Amino acid sequence: MRYVSTRGESPSVGFIDAVLAGLAPDGGLYVPQEWPTFSRDEIAAFAGKPYHHVATEVLSRFVGDEIARETLAEMCAEAYATFTHAAVVPVRQLSAGGFMAELFHGPSLAFKDVAMQLLARLSDHVLGQQNRTQTILCATSGDTGGAAVEAFRGQANTKIVVMFPDGRISEVQRRFMTTADEDNVRCVAVAGDFDDCQAILKTSLQDAALKQAVGLSAVNSINFARIVAQSVYYFTSAVALGAPHREVAFAVPSGNFGDGFAGFVAKRMGLPIARIIIATNSNDILARAFEDGRYVRGVTAPTQSPAMDIQSASNFERLYFECVRRDGVETARAFAAFAETGGMDIPPQALAAMRETFTGVSVNEGETARTIVATLRETGELIDPHTAVAVAGMQRARGVTDAPIVVLSTAHPAKFPDTVAAATGETPIMPRTASHLAGKDERFDRLPADADTIKAYVMAFAEG
Repeated sequence: MRYVSTRGESPSVGFIDAVLAGLAPDGGLYVPQEWPTFSRDEIAAFAGKPYHHVATEVLSRFVGDEIARETLAEMCAEAYATFTHAAVVPVRQLSAGGFMAELFHGPSLAFKDVAMQLLARLSDHVLGQQNRTQTILCATSGDTGGAAVEAFRGQANTKIVVMFPDGRISEVQRRFMTTADEDNVRCVAVAGDFDDCQAILKTSLQDAALKQAVGLSAVNSINFARIVAQSVYYFTSAVALGAPHREVAFAVPSGNFGDGFAGFVAKRMGLPIARIIIATNSNDILARAFEDGRYVRGVTAPTQSPAMDIQSASNFERLYFECVRRDGVETARAFAAFAETGGMDIPPQALAAMRETFTGVSVNEGETARTIVATLRETGELIDPHTAVAVAGMQRARGVTDAPIVVLSTAHPAKFPDTVAAATGETPIMPRTASHLAGKDERFDRLPADADTIKAYVMAFAEG
């Protein structure tokens, strides 16, 4: 299996090189040269299988012969043994035709654990074999950073620097990062929003000298291994509801579009997905793009669902590339224009291709809070504000499909106790596995939203 850049100017690479690089040298994102597929019988055979078994089957199609299948199976088994629910991603019913996949049973109580626990093991295996080290620079809107720290803390071959927007994430989200006391972890509160952090990350990854000096890599959803790992729960959730013998739809709370694109990957592999509802908060660049065909950056507004406070969704480039028939020149032109002007028009044919799978819905703050209350009243379930955005999106998009809809519940409500309590009057109980965070000292640095400053910080840490 070979991987190509969405911008068409970088040579193809294998799976391991794509994982370790994160971003292609030309600034594009890696995608497989050809999409692997499953037959209906192969998908049906996933029914009743352990989660790690399905993960092994899906990942093996992208890894090829670069990692021995037995080794890959061991990695998957170890990664998902860290989850507190035997099903890893259990599915429960919310309403007639409405279901919820709980993605928050991992170590940091967020869906990012599903991919990060596996990515850490993949990276450690490869680095050990090649006698190499790496420095990871991570930009987070809240949950990626905590999952990355949990996955990579204490690893001998990896140092990790996590950037988060200062004052724009919940205290619990922050503490999952800043209470780590291992020597290979550093956290930086950036004086800006997530888009500033993400821009610094991309600039740093394109600095060839820095990349070579410290072995710089990324674990954000620009890393394709993250996307593949996230596609697994689309398969397990859909099969639990009758796929491939019937279609299933998904409602996905969306910021950087990695979770949404993972659904596109599952569909390209043969999973019968009727529709993917992309539910955003008021930072609705994706919802507007699917609705009116204009991908235009707005001003990032702080909301009660901070992990989605994003106005530049990195993985949209992967979808654009697919929907302009893998034209790297056109993709490079479009995203250069977006970087320069903050907006671009989606070609009509590409927009039509996107709309075959995706529906965009924007959910405001009042509707988010009301959905948290209504879900508790009607089902007895406390949900976090990101999940509430997806539940509201599911309810508003009911008319677009008759298929059962699975909401991807991306975080435990205890990660946002103040928001949930303000809406419902009930404070969610912190799981025992994370209850120790409140009493631990925090360690982080505050820096400006300046790429040169961050790069110097990363260099000093990597060399120290």
